[in-house]
Amino acid sequence: MKHTLYRAMVELTQNPIYTHLLRRFATSKLSSNLNHSFAKAFGINDTEIDGKIGDYASLNDLFIRQLKEGARQVAAGDDVIVSPVDGLISQAGTIDENALFQVKGKDYSLRTMLGLEKTVERYIGGTFMLFYLSPKDYHRIHSPVNGSITKRWALGKYSEPVNQWGLLFGEQPLANNYRLITELFHKNSRLAVVKIGALNVNSIHPSQTKKELQKGEEMAYFTFGSSVTLLFEKGTMEQTVELPNEGLTIQQGQAIGRWLL
Repeated sequence: MKHTLYRAMVELTQNPIYTHLLRRFATSKLSSNLNHSFAKAFGINDTEIDGKIGDYASLNDLFIRQLKEGARQVAAGDDVIVSPVDGLISQAGTIDENALFQVKGKDYSLRTMLGLEKTVERYIGGTFMLFYLSPKDYHRIHSPVNGSITKRWALGKYSEPVNQWGLLFGEQPLANNYRLITELFHKNSRLAVVKIGALNVNSIHPSQTKKELQKGEEMAYFTFGSSVTLLFEKGTMEQTVELPNEGLTIQQGQAIGRWLL
């Protein structure tokens, strides 16, 4: 029962009034009374968090928790691309000549997702990887490579759920939801980190404004569960993880590919 209630809180709304109330409650001291039951319901690993569950002043603070130093190892190697998040790699594939990519049998438009035609053209024929973060996951986003930030931009206003039902029945939530996009320059090419909101809360927060990022360095965090899509130019990366039909659960810092240039 509690699991169903909490999942409804973080996934099943498009009502801006409800999400406003949810945000107010989740950031209040009163919500800290739910921290232990929330952690138990979703199976949060309390051995790796920086502090104790009872130390967090609100449910929101628990959700955006930091990890203990050394809890995640970043795969070494200048040509190694690492996962930006904890979560499920639910889909990976090729962006076709019409700037479309397919998730759960449904076409998504890269033009809608990125909004900038010259940027869209850069990724035609390239690779995409979709990461889904569940309520139990560590919700901070890290750079997958060493790189220079060439630009950041935001698109979209409202957000639908990005769980499996949202992907199947929503109106292209990966391309239409509120999203914060960061493009990185790495070894004479570019990749995009598309951070996608999952509710009207649209709570994607940049962690810093540096121009240069090291692989594994934090760049942003989600207040509520959501998704990240990585986009690579054609011929720049080789995927080194094999995805089963149900997707692959992975931790931030694990190797996911190799840079080819």
